[in-house]
Amino acid sequence: MIEWITALLLLTGSLLMLLAALGALRMPDLLTRMHATTKAGALGGGTMVVAAAVFFDDGAVTARALAIVVFIILTAPVAAHLIGRAGYFVGIPLWEGTLKDELKDRYDPETHTLASEEVKPSTPTEERKHDRD
Repeated sequence: MIEWITALLLLTGSLLMLLAALGALRMPDLLTRMHATTKAGALGGGTMVVAAAVFFDDGAVTARALAIVVFIILTAPVAAHLIGRAGYFVGIPLWEGTLKDELKDRYDPETHTLASEEVKPSTPTEERKHDRD
């Protein structure tokens, strides 16, 4: 039974990794490629490590597998965010089908600074309080 569970986890992980590779090839720009590879790649890698933990059925292997999965889940989104942000700031063009670019008017390419968005009050009470200040 363990072999079947391991095989199912390995097959699922490898299919997710294949999906990540296809996303890297088929997506039109850096940001969508980063999205596809981060989500599917992290889940596929984590699934394959869990398969190893199930197969070996040892406390030390399970602890290492858990540490690896936590590391992948914590670092993959952060790394993708930083690579995507660096790509945007360097000037990698967005896909022509991109509907919204929230950083367009806030980024100064000469000083490499990003301006914060002004927070607007959301309720009438907050608006009156904001007007008094």
